[in-house]
Amino acid sequence: MWEVYKNSFRAYLQLEKSLSGNSIDAYLRDVDKLTQYLQFAKLMKTPQDVKLTDLQEFIKSIAELEMSATSQARIISGLKAFYKFCLLEQISNTDPTVLLEAPRLKRRLPDTLSFEEIEKLISHIDLSKPEGVRNKALLETLYSCGLRVSEAVTLKISCLYMDDGFVRVVGKGDKERLVPIGAEAIKYINIYISSARNHQHIQKGEEDILFLNRRGKRMTRVMIFLIIKDLVIKTGIKKQVSPHTFRHSFATHLVEGGADLRAVQEMLGHESITTTEIYTHLDREYLRETLRKFHPAFH
Repeated sequence: MWEVYKNSFRAYLQLEKSLSGNSIDAYLRDVDKLTQYLQFAKLMKTPQDVKLTDLQEFIKSIAELEMSATSQARIISGLKAFYKFCLLEQISNTDPTVLLEAPRLKRRLPDTLSFEEIEKLISHIDLSKPEGVRNKALLETLYSCGLRVSEAVTLKISCLYMDDGFVRVVGKGDKERLVPIGAEAIKYINIYISSARNHQHIQKGEEDILFLNRRGKRMTRVMIFLIIKDLVIKTGIKKQVSPHTFRHSFATHLVEGGADLRAVQEMLGHESITTTEIYTHLDREYLRETLRKFHPAFH
């Protein structure tokens, strides 16, 4: 019975929402968990028949399995998306998830690098090696544009508008955005293209991809992670640093500098402003820390 609804939901997420395969699978797993619970509890209900109390009991049952608050919140988010679809398709005329509350999450903020730490990391790249020039261009771009690592590995030469100081980025759900790019990143991309990339044998289909590995194919996310990890060890920085740290630092430095939150949202490619608002919490913490350090009443 539910299989028909799940298949329609899959098609909706694919065609209407343009979600990636991984995201679609995650949403369907959330609905699967609910249907497994209903079978186990011998509640043979259609989506229309499910009540808020059924969902509360379901959430209670997964909490008893010691599922983390984050995982519970993720499942609730999946169910809310499913019922939004059910309303749209008139499978159900009520949404039992409206009053379903997610467990309160402590937002664990990732480590942020200061501008000096980013400079320090980049300065430890060995520019005598061909991949050194590429790595410098890559890290300058990650920080300058606040890219996701997946956006960096698929960045195309045809999407670089160097004269205008912009790059066109294809983000989540194939959504495109224009992001400003700094002078340093432009300088090292040009050096990389002319002194290293131009001398490579490039694999078929990868001709337009900017950052290539030594075999002439696009780099992997893992490869970028390892390059950064190696630099962190060399510099002795005692923080959890990943490619995402560059994006996180980019946004943090903008907000701390007084940038408008909408502009930061636009540059990061966040669909919702609430995702960007995490940086205002960070900013408040930064202000509190500044007061602690410099205000006499806090000493």
